[in-house]
Amino acid sequence: RDPHHVGSPEGRAVVDFVAARFEEWGYDVEIAEYQVLFPSPRTRELELVAPTRYTAGLTEDTLPEDPSTARTDNLLPPYNAFSIDGEVEAELVFVNYGTPADYEILDRYGISVEGKIAIARYGGSWRGIKPKLAGEKGAIGTIIYSDPADDGYGAGDTYPDGPYKHESGVQRGSVMDMPTYPGDPLTPFVGATAEAERLPREEAPTITRIPVLPISYRDALPLLEAMGGEVVPREWRGGLPITYHLGPGPARVRMKLEFNWDIVPAYNVIARLEGSEYPDQLVIRGNHHDGWNHGAADPISGLVALMGEARALAELAAEGNGPKRTVVYAAWDSEEQGLIGSTEWVEHHAAMLDKNAVAYINTDGNSRGFVNIGGSHVLEKMANEVMRDVEDPQTGVSVAERRRARIEVNGNAAASAELNHRADLRISPLGSGSDYSPFLQHLGIASLNISFGGEASDGSYHTLYDTYEHYTKFRDPGLAYNVALAQVAGRATMRLANAPRLPFEYTGLSDNISLYMSEIEELADSMREATLSSNARIESGVYDLALDPTRNIVAPLKKAEVPYFNFAPLKNALDELEQAAASYADVVASGLPASESENRLLYTSERELTRDDGLPGRPWFTHHIYAPGFYTGYGVKTIPGVREAIEERQYELVEDEIFVAADVISGMAARVRELAER
Repeated sequence: RDPHHVGSPEGRAVVDFVAARFEEWGYDVEIAEYQVLFPSPRTRELELVAPTRYTAGLTEDTLPEDPSTARTDNLLPPYNAFSIDGEVEAELVFVNYGTPADYEILDRYGISVEGKIAIARYGGSWRGIKPKLAGEKGAIGTIIYSDPADDGYGAGDTYPDGPYKHESGVQRGSVMDMPTYPGDPLTPFVGATAEAERLPREEAPTITRIPVLPISYRDALPLLEAMGGEVVPREWRGGLPITYHLGPGPARVRMKLEFNWDIVPAYNVIARLEGSEYPDQLVIRGNHHDGWNHGAADPISGLVALMGEARALAELAAEGNGPKRTVVYAAWDSEEQGLIGSTEWVEHHAAMLDKNAVAYINTDGNSRGFVNIGGSHVLEKMANEVMRDVEDPQTGVSVAERRRARIEVNGNAAASAELNHRADLRISPLGSGSDYSPFLQHLGIASLNISFGGEASDGSYHTLYDTYEHYTKFRDPGLAYNVALAQVAGRATMRLANAPRLPFEYTGLSDNISLYMSEIEELADSMREATLSSNARIESGVYDLALDPTRNIVAPLKKAEVPYFNFAPLKNALDELEQAAASYADVVASGLPASESENRLLYTSERELTRDDGLPGRPWFTHHIYAPGFYTGYGVKTIPGVREAIEERQYELVEDEIFVAADVISGMAARVRELAER
């Protein structure tokens, strides 16, 4: 019930508690320590200096209805980790969610953030993209607030009467440039041991270039109310009782931020239950233990499920039914600051993991609702089999059947129609946002991320109000979905730990890659058509005639035409993979167990989708099928080298990236053929 962030005594107490439980259950326990950069706030000041004056409170209210909100001795105040220090004063410009598309609209209004402070809403993209883009556009600071239309009173009753964001609630969070690389900013590619070489902080590319501060919608109201200029587009209007304006000015603010840039210990609990037959083959199951605050939902709901699984597995082992492969349970530290604990452990043990890691299964926050599984498509069939075996606690049907019903009712037309002819539900590709990233996207270890949700608000996310009281009242009353999470993740772990033939299959992989290739072709075609159409309207003057002459908005700028691309290498590689996958499916259908060498070929097959030199401009991210978007952060980009080159109109890169993606797919096809021919 106490806040327990990285480097705090309370965080260490959680580590000792978790380690002690694993030791009681018979695990071989190590506490892996890393020395990581951790900025904590020393000074936070924000004031409106013109045309009126207002000093932001920058605090969250204690609520008598929730006793945990009074336990604040170790609470980190609202801030964004890895913002730089700075004192800036300038006019405000409202940038909506601060996405690339939003800045295109501002360009049409003739509004620049250069020399200004951008104020952006949470949502629309990962928070770190907002100061990243604002800085690239010339802003000298960024303020991020949660608009009540998104997760406050515009969505429903606010806490404590309902689950949605209290007027004083502030979403903390890291703004580290994780699409460049996650983990300790000073030690990219190597574990942050005491002896590791470190970059000077000023040279670390993942620390923001401008100061950034999160605030509540209560503190945002006076700032936004004081703004002038054009009224925002209809789609940009929020839920505050004001007319939203774009600026710049007349609202002018001063912001001052100073941080303690400390090197602190991060402690990962690594608990190992040795396999009886293949002790060197590792099935790794993780969830982080650190929180921004009390952390009932994020991360404790997932960590409790993990520990429940671990205890059950230990009991099975005590009865003589232990795993054949070694199972490693990990409780990661400093996830909240940028996946730091897991990334440092993976970088530190990269050679061993590349050789021995079978798969990684991740959980994080959890709540009531529908099962969500994302990850490597080589594990899609196994994931479906597990989902069919677990009962949904609210309806009594399998969690797979309930998820299928949701897609049929609420999914898009294509997804709903697909249910009639595809036996397995698709699992989603993974971008970033939790501890699977270093396993999957850096080392190419097949991974899954598992959670339940969709029927509970996360208005408490990263605020003071992520408490046991909020969680048990609104997120998962009775903790039934905590049990369901343990059942799904636990079954997946045991399948991987005990299968005579590892449950890696490739028809789902080839099918999903085919889908992603079709999306990219459609992206290029739609961009080409839209560019030609828009340029024609600009040349003919149609935009000028359609625009309201009393408003200060102009036609968009002409864009370079989208060329035609030769996707044949990708299609040829996919044909190879489809044929090999069908042949290997016959091997699986035979029911024959795999030899140790065959299983090694299976669990290292995901590595075929990586390249040591990584993605363009992002060498840390080596996977060429899944990566977080450079300008979306958490959001995934599939076949990212090709897709992002087209999206960013870097057409000179497209051909090379097509050949790279085709090469990794052909490499996977060759691996699968080798498996089929054994």
